[in-house]
Order: sequence, then C-alpha cells, then structure tokens
Amino acid sequence: MIRILALVAVLLLAACSPALNWRDVALADASLRASLPCKPEVAQRTVELAGTPAELRMTGCEADGATFALACAVLSDPGRAGVTLAHWRAAVLAALQAPAAGQPGAPVDAHHVPAGALDLPQSVRTQARGRTADGSAVEAHAVWFARVQGPQVRACHAVVFGAGLRPAVADQFLGGLVLLP
Repeated sequence: MIRILALVAVLLLAACSPALNWRDVALADASLRASLPCKPEVAQRTVELAGTPAELRMTGCEADGATFALACAVLSDPGRAGVTLAHWRAAVLAALQAPAAGQPGAPVDAHHVPAGALDLPQSVRTQARGRTADGSAVEAHAVWFARVQGPQVRACHAVVFGAGLRPAVADQFLGGLVLLP
C-alpha cells in the first residue's frame, strides 16, 4: 500500500512539473477552451481534409520534451464530418509512421465524444507509437471530434506527442478541452 501511495505521489508531482506551467487558453473562433502547459503560438493555413480545402487554425506549444497542439477547421460540407475525422486521423498516424491496424503496436482507439460534440463513430481518442521523420521513437495521444457551431460544423483535433510522454500529462491536456456554448 505504501508503494502504491508513493507511486501516485510521484505521478502527481510529474504532472505538476515546473516545466509544465498549465494555463487556460480560449480559442474564441472555435468556442473552445484548452489547458496548455506553455505559452501557445497560433497559426493558420489551408490544408486538404478528405479531399476538400479547409482553413485550419492551430494553437500549440512545446514543453518538457512534448508538443501540445490543437487545430480546428470549418467544414464546407457538414455531412462529411465523420469522413473528415477519419481522414484526418489516418493522415496523422501515417505522419507518425504508426503500425497499421492488426500489426504489433498498432494504435489503440476509444470512442471519445466531448460534452457538446457530435456523437460520431469517428470521434475517437487514439494512443499510438511511431517514428518521427528522423527515425526517433515517438508516442502520441490524440482526439478527433466535430461540433455544430451555429450554421457550421467544425472538425477539431488535439494531440500531445513526445519521446518520453507521461500518460498523466496527456490526460491533463486532453481532459482539459472544454467546448463552450
């Protein structure tokens, strides 16, 4: 019992590491609030999502050897939200060079629908291991979801990845996403 309590204390202290200065960040255009462990930078660019160009707004930062990122895009065809999420997930896993489904070490998915998001089968939380472009090992925890916002549907993706990623840190980041009305 003492060992378990000591382990829990170590994990809690690791999640509150001085290298991780958690702060709430509002993404006004997406009506979304996130908890990030570092001062975020914001960028915007046009990307292809499921065969359709989309303006992607990204917010992210790096801290304690990990990258934390959140991106959202308004979908031109709201009826393709599920297809878009599946495409986006596949693209991220390909970039991570994650093993394919059925292979040893393949990504693990769990249905994940944040409060206020559309309940789509493609709304998932994924844990994956892969390689960076230089061949270094990397672990990622990510979510994909879509939400209705007025007359629009917005697809969103949040990810934290790094070589020595701690699950408690990933849980704090992904669990800190709040969809605002």
